[in-house]
Parts: sequence; C-alpha cells; structure tokens
Amino acid sequence: MNKWINLSIEYANQKSYLDDLFQVYPTIPEGIREIDVQIWREVENAFIKRDNYRLIKELLKLDLFPIKDSYIAYLKRDSSAIDRNPRTINRICGRIYELGLNKLYERCSEPKETNRQIGPMFKDWLRNKSLGILPVEIDEFMSGNNDAILDGGDKVLMDFAKEKLGYYHDKGLDFVARFNGKYVIGEAKFLTDFGGHQNAQFNDAISTLEVKKVKAIKVAILDGVLYIKGNNKMYKSITQKFNNYNIMSALVLREFLYQL
Repeated sequence: MNKWINLSIEYANQKSYLDDLFQVYPTIPEGIREIDVQIWREVENAFIKRDNYRLIKELLKLDLFPIKDSYIAYLKRDSSAIDRNPRTINRICGRIYELGLNKLYERCSEPKETNRQIGPMFKDWLRNKSLGILPVEIDEFMSGNNDAILDGGDKVLMDFAKEKLGYYHDKGLDFVARFNGKYVIGEAKFLTDFGGHQNAQFNDAISTLEVKKVKAIKVAILDGVLYIKGNNKMYKSITQKFNNYNIMSALVLREFLYQL
C-alpha cells in the first residue's frame, strides 16, 4: 500500500485526527444571512395581500428560497414562466403562506449549509503558511525554481497546469506546488459521509490521479470518513483498487512534500 495512504489511516485511527483536522476545515456555521430590507418589505406586502405572483418574484431575489421545490430552479432561470403557470405558483405560495411571516423570514435567513462552506477552506489553510511557506501569485511562482505553492483562483491553477504541465482534464485543481524542483498538483476534498454526492467527490479526486502524460506528481488530498476502517466502499477502494495512488490527508501533506 502507498505509504501516504497508510500514514493517513493510522493518523485517523490512532491520533486526535478530527481535532487536528479542524485547523484545515473549521466548519463553523455562519451567522444568519442578511436580507435586503427593501426586498423583504415587498415580500411582506405581497404576503399580506396574497399577491402570489409578486410574492414569488420578490422571494426569488433573495439568496435562499424558503422552501424546497423541484420547480424553483426553473422559475429562477426563466422568470417569464411565473406568469404562464398559475397553478404551479398557487401551489408553491400555498406552502409559503402556511409558514407564516415569522417562519418565512427565519427560512430565508438561514445560514449557509456547512458543506457548502468547505470548498475555500483548504486554500485558506494554505494561506496560513500551514505547509511552511506562504503561497505566491503566478508571476512570482514562475520566476524561479525554489519551493513554492501557487496562490490563485481555479482558473489560474488550471491555466498553469494546462500550459506548463500538460494537464488536460475537466476537473479543477485545489493545489499546484513545486518542491525540490518537482511539480505537484491535486484536488482537496473533505468527505463528510458515505454515499451520493460524497461518492461523486471521491471519484472526482481519483479521476485527477488517473490523468495521463502530466508532467507533475498527482495527489488526492482527501480527508474524512474514507479512513474509517471497515467494509465501506471508500475504505476498500483506497486499500485495494487505488492502494498505489498518492492519496493522503492534508495532515500528512507537509511530510510528503518535503521528502520529495
């Protein structure tokens, strides 16, 4: 088995893994969402007057729609459909009126879901000099051959990997670095549970490792439930099918980089 998979499993099962991982992914729920005062005033007026069309139009202006309904996304993308589909609008509004104004405000101002906040946390952790060096912008990264981590958005990392390292893949990158003259690229994921979306996230990271003819060392920086020993699909995958891949926890990434 790849040394770094083994180290990650040992870390997760023998040390204060979750306590330490909180430094990388401090998943603290955000405070309530701010709601535009003017929009909310219009919502209240429409609610009181039972003006269904106006109520839907105003609620769609908010970041969070108060109820889950399979037709909401369509209405967001084609507002003209609001006037053409009265039964759908009446059905949705019926559910909204059942909430009452106080509950409606509460729903519209709920914090973002924790798992939706996870994405930028790995890069924030890098910017805290957690790997011993501070990430640098593209110009500085390209100006020398010293150890460096590339700082930037998805496009910056992808463009560099494509143009300089031959990385032609539709999945984005969370990590581009150079250590001891060797380039390292990878995705970072915090897999919070088994099944569904989390399995898809795992597969995304693995697909990056399987890209051919890349002039870089490929890594999957994975954390979470995949290191729990047992018969779960992820654990069996990393210890059997993918046991020679560079899969590792963010908590052993520094050791991996400095031994290159």
